[in-house]
Amino acid sequence: MTTTTGRRRSPRRTARTLGKGLAVAGVLGFTLFPAYFMLTSAFAERATSGIDVLLPSELTLRHFDHVLTEAGFLTYLRNSLIVALITVAGSSLLALLAAVAVARFRFRLRTTVLVMVLIIQMVPLEALVISLFLLVRDLQMLNSLVGLGIVYVALSLPFAIWMLRGFVTAVPVEVEEAAYIDGASWGRMFWSVLFPLVAPGLVATSIFSFITAWNEFILALTFMNQGDKYTVAVGLRQFFGLYTTDWGSVMAASTVITLPVMVFFLLVQRGLVSGLVAGAVKG
Repeated sequence: MTTTTGRRRSPRRTARTLGKGLAVAGVLGFTLFPAYFMLTSAFAERATSGIDVLLPSELTLRHFDHVLTEAGFLTYLRNSLIVALITVAGSSLLALLAAVAVARFRFRLRTTVLVMVLIIQMVPLEALVISLFLLVRDLQMLNSLVGLGIVYVALSLPFAIWMLRGFVTAVPVEVEEAAYIDGASWGRMFWSVLFPLVAPGLVATSIFSFITAWNEFILALTFMNQGDKYTVAVGLRQFFGLYTTDWGSVMAASTVITLPVMVFFLLVQRGLVSGLVAGAVKG
């Protein structure tokens, strides 16, 4: 009886497994198709926006040579890397100190400060462009990579503070008190005890800050008027004409832009996964 029931269920299980496999394959295909289209268009001899580039008959590196030499994308990559490093370093340091302050110290308007940080995170970026432009102009930091990096630090701070606050709060106060009893100063306790425990959250916020600075377009286009100060997102705009678009260069430049993000993600993916998992269970 058991054997007959098992045989009857076997086709159903097979169909269920096959359905799951097809669903996973469909999701993977839907997710990876834009990347495949980008790569085939970048290497195709005659790149267009049609489906004829899905299986290119001839491959070439001509588009990459044009992007990296004549279009000046090496300069744009350098500018974006400088801005991204300023953003990651500044937002990580300030967010960590702010998270420790709101999580460990009791002061007036502490809850108000937290609510204000959350409200700022919800404001659309388009609503901040004019006010930020006037502020940066008055500080004489237009066409400055440092000025653009400072603006990105301000944009990244709300999310970073809220995320790191959960990690700092989850660390028991008794752990810090034990370090004080052993004779450690506040700086030694911070560096040797608290910092290693919140490091996964710091990695996760660093990735968020890096992607924010690397991909942002509106502010970079508004603040930068000189071609040698463009970031990669703004530099990509030169391939879009009024009536025509150089799709081969667009896709080759997009591939060049994507590679540093992928390398950075592969280097810190272990810390990102542990940070997000820990952040999901810590309040």
